[in-house]
Amino acid sequence: MSTIIDGHEDEIDGMNGLELWLSDIATDSATRNLGAVMIGIGGLLGMVIGIMLISGNVSDILSGQMEESGGTADIDGIVISELVGNSSGGDGVEGVEVTLFDEEELEVGTYVTDSSGRFSISDVPRRTVLLEIEHPGNVTVRISLIPGDHSQISVTLIEGDGPPIQLDMTGESHLDESVLIATIFAVFALLTGLAGIAGALEANKGGSYRKTWWLSFLSLWSGGMIFVGPLFTLSGMGLVGLSRNQFYDVYSKED
Repeated sequence: MSTIIDGHEDEIDGMNGLELWLSDIATDSATRNLGAVMIGIGGLLGMVIGIMLISGNVSDILSGQMEESGGTADIDGIVISELVGNSSGGDGVEGVEVTLFDEEELEVGTYVTDSSGRFSISDVPRRTVLLEIEHPGNVTVRISLIPGDHSQISVTLIEGDGPPIQLDMTGESHLDESVLIATIFAVFALLTGLAGIAGALEANKGGSYRKTWWLSFLSLWSGGMIFVGPLFTLSGMGLVGLSRNQFYDVYSKED
């Protein structure tokens, strides 16, 4: 018996201060419990983000992102020449008149494309407007749209003097796709946040280390408060890893 005790004492004597400290906290249940709390906080933050996105009207949030400056957005576009075979065309056209009309078709202003064929109209109310693109020797193009629904408008001039070409782009917004993506993200944040809560409970009772680790890993992707939630979760996982021998599935195997 004394030989065993002496051997244990020799082992302790051979450890430096840091190793002794790590050994002490690894066997202290407070380490595992603190890790559980930190994982739980990370998961909770992810759940909060998910709940906020789900409970809010995602469509209103996204459609209103352009309305911070009084319900206005910019209209940016480029006017290019018609392609003729494979030899010419497709270049920006300078000096094209772009006239903006409001929803009652009252003229708001006229703009001219630059040397690269681009134009930009700032601070246009987010209501249906009409753009009229005119250039000598080309068919006039009239476009109905809602400012902010398109990052850039591309207009191809067609040579001739026929009737104006009417284009309706008011129904081509990508808002629906954006709402779907945001909703999927919200549900994902909520579910992975719940995984973090489940991992925290598993760590608190010292059940399965493997289950705790995987649930906590899933919680990392909840993105609570961007990096704050994952930082809490990672810190908690570190403490749980340090105290892994306190989990039933670990120490039962060693026995």
